[in-house]
Amino acid sequence: MRQILDSAQRPLLAALAAIILLSSLPGYGQSPQPVSSEKADERQFNLLVLGDSIPWGQGLKEEHKAWYQVKTWLEGSGGRQVRARVEAHSGAVIGSPGDSGGNPVPPLDGEVNRAYPSVNHQIGNALLSYAHPAEVDLVLVDGCINDVDARRLLNAVNTTDGIRELAQEKCGPPVEAMLRRIAASFTQAHVIITGYYPILSEKTASDLFMRAMVKRLYSGTPPMNDKQLRARLIDISREWYLATNQMLAKATGNVDAELAAKGSRQRALFAEIAFQPEHSFAAPKSRLWGFDASFLRKLLVVLTLGRVTLKTNDEQRNQRGTSCKETFPPAPGEKKDQERERKNRIALCRLAAIGHPNREGAQMYAEAIGKQLRVLGWLKEAPATGSPGK
Repeated sequence: MRQILDSAQRPLLAALAAIILLSSLPGYGQSPQPVSSEKADERQFNLLVLGDSIPWGQGLKEEHKAWYQVKTWLEGSGGRQVRARVEAHSGAVIGSPGDSGGNPVPPLDGEVNRAYPSVNHQIGNALLSYAHPAEVDLVLVDGCINDVDARRLLNAVNTTDGIRELAQEKCGPPVEAMLRRIAASFTQAHVIITGYYPILSEKTASDLFMRAMVKRLYSGTPPMNDKQLRARLIDISREWYLATNQMLAKATGNVDAELAAKGSRQRALFAEIAFQPEHSFAAPKSRLWGFDASFLRKLLVVLTLGRVTLKTNDEQRNQRGTSCKETFPPAPGEKKDQERERKNRIALCRLAAIGHPNREGAQMYAEAIGKQLRVLGWLKEAPATGSPGK
């Protein structure tokens, strides 16, 4: 989820609010025969993970990420070694074919939020990494929330109509083009795109801390009271969830229909995430990372306008903190205002996991993907409780 790095010049509390309430085209046609002489059931299974912080698994240890759970299930069910390649990273935008090609972005910790490499650039990187791209069996991908901008999405000045228009613009044709390129690039792969979730709901806490964050995000006139702000953001979150599900499903269906018209088997599928109101941010059964802080400390954050810092409750906060410092080192001859900006960037980078699926949330993603794998016939037996596709 994007815009962490773009927020450093704003007051820290306002930038923090934005994080809290979220954070050349190959030929295309009928699938050819694999270029490898190995039979599909004798070689290793190739899994490719593309997209933003959700498929990356922000804040999660590797063994708890959704893609890793799917990898483990495939190995146990199919009896083949699964080779996973993860190009996804926090903050990725969809982009377009050829972007960043002349100025490659050096590899960084996927926990550090950045727009590039875009998903389209990730596709290009993956193509270069496989001797035979046709041997990729499964692609997991998502994309479009970072093309919207978290501050724009979660500003109560928005309306549900406005959010629906954003979803149609950013999660419609651009996603369809992205899926079309993936299908054309990895000609034997099944492609599963996952959906997003409502960040806030009527079950989200309504304490002083949350009300302060909501107010910091609002940039409209006339002023709205706490009740109005909360109701508007809940409506916006719900509309985002419904509209993106609709647009992503439509884009997937269009691409799969095009493939079918050229004689292909079903290859593109959409995995909707069944988030309930109690699963949203700061809700009783939240499936999203939050803060590791008492109410008193949260109150101090509000009273000091963000000068008191908070820690997240995710599994990678220490490792991410180190990466954030390495990503934003002091510049030679750094001045006071530059130092202040750099420290703000580091502080926001450390909080990047806020609003992302926690271990239970990642399990929900794995289960949604597993259901689609059952549609494809890759789940031969009823899985045990808690495994993908239950």
